[in-house]
Amino acid sequence: MPRVKRGVMTKKRHKNVLQAAKGYRWGRKNLFTKAKEAVIKAGKYARRDRRAKKRTFRSLWITRLNTALRLNGMMYRQFIALAKTKNIALDRKVLSQMAMENPDVFKKFVESIK
Repeated sequence: MPRVKRGVMTKKRHKNVLQAAKGYRWGRKNLFTKAKEAVIKAGKYARRDRRAKKRTFRSLWITRLNTALRLNGMMYRQFIALAKTKNIALDRKVLSQMAMENPDVFKKFVESIK
């Protein structure tokens, strides 16, 4: 059986990992083992924080919405309860954008819900 030289694929794999670790500090950018560990850990952090970002933004929208509603004489929990009873299906992102960008329209919208 002929001999199989495996250097090509190893070199390719090492090159891809080191390319992914570009910009890292110290040995993590040019030593394969450390670079591999750093890339794996960075991937874990990235995945975790993609999920956390959704939670963070939702809380930001709720905070903005609550502030805008209190300026219009209503509390957030009252507003959400009324919106559910009247089957208004606008999400918190759209409502907070409306409150920030078009306060007059938002005020009319709150008055219509009351």
